[in-house]
Amino acid sequence: MSDGPYLWLAVFFCLGAIGTWGARRYAVSRRLLDAPGERRSHRVPTPRGGGIAIVAGTVLAAVFLALPSLDPVLLAFALGMAAVAAVGWVDDHRPLSPWARLGVHALAAAAFAAVLALGGAGTVAIATGFLAPLVLTNIWNFMDGIDGIAASQAVIVVLACLPFLPGTHHALALALVAACMGFLPFNFPRARIFMGDVGSGAVGFAIGALLALSTGAGGYGAAWLLLPLAPFLVDSSLTLLRRVVRGERWWTPHVQHAYQVAARRFGHVPVTLAYGLVAAAGLAVAWYCRDASLSFMSFSLLAWYMSAAVLWLCLQGIEHQGGRQSGLDKEI
Repeated sequence: MSDGPYLWLAVFFCLGAIGTWGARRYAVSRRLLDAPGERRSHRVPTPRGGGIAIVAGTVLAAVFLALPSLDPVLLAFALGMAAVAAVGWVDDHRPLSPWARLGVHALAAAAFAAVLALGGAGTVAIATGFLAPLVLTNIWNFMDGIDGIAASQAVIVVLACLPFLPGTHHALALALVAACMGFLPFNFPRARIFMGDVGSGAVGFAIGALLALSTGAGGYGAAWLLLPLAPFLVDSSLTLLRRVVRGERWWTPHVQHAYQVAARRFGHVPVTLAYGLVAAAGLAVAWYCRDASLSFMSFSLLAWYMSAAVLWLCLQGIEHQGGRQSGLDKEI
């Protein structure tokens, strides 16, 4: 890997691009289309399932890197990502119960955390190895609702992990970035195929697993990785909390996330770019300040997340402002 990083990136970029092209042909031939509707943010029927190319490339990279020594962590990563992708693939073809999907997600995360524990990882890394893949699997699935947002956020967050990942884990992260970049031209600025559950959940699992590996290698400094995660963590958690408080069926599809509200007002491209800019700013701070003191990091994280929560409130208010303006226009 050290002798050919550019070749490594090129290989997995091509796998992502060619795989997405093939997935689109398959989806069109099988009529695997997401139709527009009140719970969708797009206006034309669009094929789904393109994320399988990202999964295939990343799993292949994990197995390739694991083979010389049969590294159990890399094999657990590959099996967990494949399991999450498999249940997503089935769901893309024939909708499954959300509880069945969640059960598979939990088993995959538990298996990965167990391998970390058997390898002598610390308590924080083990806990992160279970919670991060489980939570981010579902967050990436929730947040994959407009063109380019899930893949671009994945690229930024995984890039933020790179300084905290050694050796083969670093190479695995680069393969995931390259595969996502190969997928993106088909999904942004105009989506010709969506990631689908096969891709969004599996990408979230992979990011969560890499966060756990970063925690194990980078100590408390890896907590800086919460900065680039803020756009997705804040939007998904506050939206979910609001739905629960309202007594809504929070596990069902909806278009209430702040990014969806903003996309209805400004369009997909500006919102995806804005979320990317916030995540990239978090990446820059995470890289620059990774050796800062624990107290400075704690204060920075608190301020960052409070600011993100305020921004969430402002974005949610856009729709209400638009509704009031529409009402005034009708009265006039």
